[in-house]
Amino acid sequence: MDRDEAVDKIEAACKVIALEMMKVTPAARNLGDEEVTANIVKASYQLTVELEVIKKKLIQLKGRDDSSEL
Repeated sequence: MDRDEAVDKIEAACKVIALEMMKVTPAARNLGDEEVTANIVKASYQLTVELEVIKKKLIQLKGRDDSSEL
């Protein structure tokens, strides 16, 4: 697997994870336990932030590749 394939695989995985994460908070609100719901929403938010870090790093990596060809 080369770099471009690796980036594509990571981006695809991030997309799937992001779509699944959008289901967590609405479902957590139906648990009937405020403390558990709050903890799940907080953890879900933190996971989403970390997912965005991965996506931004890939964008930076691709930007470096593009700029080196100029």
